[in-house]
Amino acid sequence: MKDSGVYIKKQLVEMGFDDAVIARMLANGDLTRLRPRWYATRLHDRVVASAVRDGGVLTCVDALAFHGLWIPPGHHSMLHLRRSKHQRGKNVACRPIAGPVYSADRAVDPVPVALKYASGCLAQDEWIAVADSYLNSSGVGVGELRSEMGRIGATVGRWLARVEPMSQSGTESIARVRFQSVGYDVVVQPFIKGVGHADMRIGRLLIECDSMRHHTSREDYERDHHRDRRALIDGWLTLRLTYDDVLYDWGGVLADVREVTRRDRHRIRR
Repeated sequence: MKDSGVYIKKQLVEMGFDDAVIARMLANGDLTRLRPRWYATRLHDRVVASAVRDGGVLTCVDALAFHGLWIPPGHHSMLHLRRSKHQRGKNVACRPIAGPVYSADRAVDPVPVALKYASGCLAQDEWIAVADSYLNSSGVGVGELRSEMGRIGATVGRWLARVEPMSQSGTESIARVRFQSVGYDVVVQPFIKGVGHADMRIGRLLIECDSMRHHTSREDYERDHHRDRRALIDGWLTLRLTYDDVLYDWGGVLADVREVTRRDRHRIRR
């Protein structure tokens, strides 16, 4: 697990540092006191330290990013932290849609708690995409995640019911949720004979969400063109969406898909 380098005194004691050692480390600069009972080592995460110094702990999208999960753009203009009702600071604290405030005994919230708080800052499709990313990368099941989140309320319960661990990328997740929200029956990661797995399928329309890192090698480029050619020969249609298509031109994407489906070109004919 990634170490932030920021600890509450109880953690330092558990690590074998008594008051004398802590005092000596403070004196020689190996530790910095961020606020009463909270300390940072020389090699600490600056974002985490900022949250603790401001009277809270890191949570929401900043904690999720700290844990290595995919985060949609536009959510890093502010510091995402939570604090107890007895603490004050200059930053506005994040609040979950529903559920209690947790005690703060770690500088960075674990993923289930951070996801709970992110429900107040992320839109539905964004939240589901981040939850997809967590389940896909960790192997944690939906039931286990729900249990670790504690009381979540009806809204987050509905979001959690739409999470898909098989989803391979954030843009794929967002596209899936948006297609489903307007009534499309979306098959996730279907296996197509002669082609392999596609990101998703609506009828015989295969939709691939290419990330910004996609086609960075000639092998990737050649493989995908071969897949598309094979799919076309076998009667499948392929639509490739870029990161910008999904996040910044969704209206155009939806118009194109509706044009295909309006003419029933996407329907599988047996």
